[in-house]
Amino acid sequence: MHATTTIPTTPRLFPAPPMPLQPFDFHTPTRVIFGPGTLNRLGELARELGATRALLVTDPGLELAGHPHRARCSLEDAGLKVSVFDEVEENPTSKHVDLGVRFAQPLDIDLIVSVGGGSAMDCAKGINFLLTNGGAMADYKGFGKAKKPMLPSIGIPTTSGTGSEAQSYALIADEKTHLKMACGDRKAAFATAILDPQVTVTQPAKVTALTGIDALSHAVESYVTTKRNPVSQMFAREAWKLLEVNLEKVLHNPLDLEARGAMQMGAFLAGTAIENSMLGVCHACANPLTAHYGITHGLAIGIMLPHVIRFNARSVSALYADLIDEAGLHNGHVDAHGEMLAEHITRLMSLAKLPTELSACGVSGGILPLLSEEAAQQWTARFNPRPVTETEILELYEAAL
Repeated sequence: MHATTTIPTTPRLFPAPPMPLQPFDFHTPTRVIFGPGTLNRLGELARELGATRALLVTDPGLELAGHPHRARCSLEDAGLKVSVFDEVEENPTSKHVDLGVRFAQPLDIDLIVSVGGGSAMDCAKGINFLLTNGGAMADYKGFGKAKKPMLPSIGIPTTSGTGSEAQSYALIADEKTHLKMACGDRKAAFATAILDPQVTVTQPAKVTALTGIDALSHAVESYVTTKRNPVSQMFAREAWKLLEVNLEKVLHNPLDLEARGAMQMGAFLAGTAIENSMLGVCHACANPLTAHYGITHGLAIGIMLPHVIRFNARSVSALYADLIDEAGLHNGHVDAHGEMLAEHITRLMSLAKLPTELSACGVSGGILPLLSEEAAQQWTARFNPRPVTETEILELYEAAL
């Protein structure tokens, strides 16, 4: 006679998920090579792509650091012919792209390599669009408008900020209005990204701070957008964990290579999150400030972000609580997640000795309605977790003044 087994009749209780999983399409087009000294592999990686003639896109400010020279030597040692276009400036416009295209047209290149920050990488993508598909930069505003194949490309970021190396978008300003156009296409994404933390050590402290704040904002905004999904949030949250603690470390010790590497990886992960979940109204507000006042993108972001967080907290306080927990900042006040996160961003700005008010940057109240009108037209505003119109954006600017 067999013993009988009594099965409990009380059902196990599992917490209900906060929301059902929504369908999504997650895409990562770029191979990533990470580690100190990996810039030296550039020539080898270029040959793997079948390249023989490379256009190296960079900016003149990097010449003293020597990174473009190292890149060129690696390419030439691998047998490639290299032509250098170094007329990229901060916040590149369609003018810079056109200059690069005219430079490259007679060279019959089969690879584009970018060494620099987000400006150099965006300009390289812009050159790729026009060199292969013709027309003007404005023709590619939006996504998927390049009908012909594009050249393979390699991105080597020298800052830990924009995450452009992980994205298929080029942010290029219109030469006349200086308003940024987001021009995206899967074919524009870098085939390979080389993340070498050694190349970020040469950044001035202010650049480290501004690009670091920008990267942090990418993690914060992409984590809560209306287009977020479980995979993009995983990338954004991991980016936040790497960036939040290591930004303070590199500000205190610029030679901390481990922290530099964590910042670089965090910026890449945040860029990957952006590629799949977009950004919010903070970036929409920042672009007109850069266009009208020349305020550095990272500074405009850092000033606006605390106010955007407070505004959005009514809709996504629970998500901000995740970031608060990751940073070890939770103090038990469940209704204050947005305020705690906003104050933390302001503290990081102050730690970096950056202004925290628009008035300190020369912005006057009289221009705020115009800035609000332009910000409302920016593509990122539509993905903000709490809907915004010109009215709400004006209130954000007024709070930041």
